[in-house]
Amino acid sequence: MEIYKDLSSPETKQFEELLNSQLSKNKIEEGKIIEGKITKITNKYVFLFIPGLKSEPVIDVNEIKMIGIKDEAVEGATISVLLEKIEDKNGDVIVSALKAQKIKGWNKLVKCYENNELINGKITQKTKGGVIVEHVETGSLMFCPGSQISDKPMKSIDHLIGVEQKFALIKLDMVRGNSVVSRRQVVSSNKKEDKLKIIEKFKVGDIIKDAVVKGYSSFGCFFEVNTPEGTLDTLCHLQEISYSRVNHPDEIFNIGEKHDLKVISIDMEKLQVGCSIKQLSPDPFEHISNYEIGKTYKVKVVKITDYGCFCELEAGLSTLLHSSEMSWTKKNVSPKKLFKLGDQIDCVITEIDKEKRRVSISYKLTSENPYKTLEDNYPVGADIDAVVSSSNEYALYVKLGEFDIDGFLHSNDLSFTGKPEEELGKYKKGDKLKVKILEIKSSEQKIRVGLKQLQKDPFDWFKDKKINDPITVKVTSSDAKGLMVKPEGCELEFLIKKSQIAMNSADARPGRFVGGERIDAAIADLNLEKRKVSLSIKLLEELMNAKAIKEHSSPLSGKNLPFSSLSEQLDDKKKKKESE
Repeated sequence: MEIYKDLSSPETKQFEELLNSQLSKNKIEEGKIIEGKITKITNKYVFLFIPGLKSEPVIDVNEIKMIGIKDEAVEGATISVLLEKIEDKNGDVIVSALKAQKIKGWNKLVKCYENNELINGKITQKTKGGVIVEHVETGSLMFCPGSQISDKPMKSIDHLIGVEQKFALIKLDMVRGNSVVSRRQVVSSNKKEDKLKIIEKFKVGDIIKDAVVKGYSSFGCFFEVNTPEGTLDTLCHLQEISYSRVNHPDEIFNIGEKHDLKVISIDMEKLQVGCSIKQLSPDPFEHISNYEIGKTYKVKVVKITDYGCFCELEAGLSTLLHSSEMSWTKKNVSPKKLFKLGDQIDCVITEIDKEKRRVSISYKLTSENPYKTLEDNYPVGADIDAVVSSSNEYALYVKLGEFDIDGFLHSNDLSFTGKPEEELGKYKKGDKLKVKILEIKSSEQKIRVGLKQLQKDPFDWFKDKKINDPITVKVTSSDAKGLMVKPEGCELEFLIKKSQIAMNSADARPGRFVGGERIDAAIADLNLEKRKVSLSIKLLEELMNAKAIKEHSSPLSGKNLPFSSLSEQLDDKKKKKESE
């Protein structure tokens, strides 16, 4: 072997140039796709020659079959492979034609996705939630959700399987290598272009002749419009079908019928045309000048809801009778119990709003206000017969006289003496009694009545009494707070507090009394307006002591005691000194 020592010789420089040019053509790096030339094919392997590698890479024949290039894979042909490892632990070069094809296919998909280009694909099989689509150019598999197959429901997609067609890429997952496509976008896009050409022919105010009823829903009716450019579906909203109230389009239309439509709106972004049928006829609201506020008119009930009834003054001129305007006395009125569809009833017009095209009516105004009548016949302070209609934990509701009105009778107004909760339990539904009108609020539909106001007030027992007057009381019970006592001749009970039982704190023990004792006490406080009385045994003792001292003591008492005049002598001496 000859060794070249002279590196400056022409032969050495020529060899260096050839070597560098060869290495520059083949940049060998792991993870890159490179071209390899088939040198040999056996039953199991395909041998490749890749310049720059120290050994020949080998590919399994099955991999060549999988990527569909078996016929093209002949000796001398060139194929693309992914260089996974230049040298593994055994010293072999690892390459993959399948991975190279996938990477090339993915790069093409990414390019189409970035450029918003459609791709060619074939639906190969159905799967859960959609179908599998094969990219025609690269063989990459993609997923198409069921909702993206078509823009309308399809009973079967068998006719689409295996057919080459356009798809739109809508999602690419770079990490997982997954791609999602849509056939629906392509179909809708084609239809959108055709639909745009049709809509451009219309303008607001145009009359469409012989539109065919295609279908309807709770919010409107769908029509099919035939034009030379194609067909167009349009919606006539429920409110635009008729000036009269319509509950559902099937009350008026049948599938296949033909009707004229008026174009009232065009939305070029949503490619929608709005139409109206009622605007082809005169507006009945123009006749509203024939009606006056405060007058009574016949109306027809055309629809009943939980909150009221929709009525017609005339064909197409609708108005709402709210539940609050149906009865003077019933607050939670059920319209379905009072009226039925088709009823002709008298109502008073209470409001006409031309801007909002709204008319309000009242049924209760056609009859006299029972609250006003009751107030005229039974003013505050009058007595009236009543019947218990219902009750709750703090009051009774009583039906007043011949009126269909319930008065409010609070438990505190049942009795002067009994406990409110106990008095309330004495009455049941249907009991008859006489009550006094205490308060009337006609505007609020409220009336308050009382029962004890018809009885003699036991508090009148104190009318001729004043503070410090002594009275005799009977002990009814005692507890830690004091004594419960009842004045003789009075039905009311009062509390003498523990601190007011005796002057001597040792004697101020409620336990000394067992009940039934008659004792004297004084009135410590009295307010007839507020119906408040305070009693005190201690006060009576103090008053009696003061009286005894006043009546039985002498002006000279104590003069015979030593030093009794000392204070007087000192005062006189002090005054004399000050005068000097």
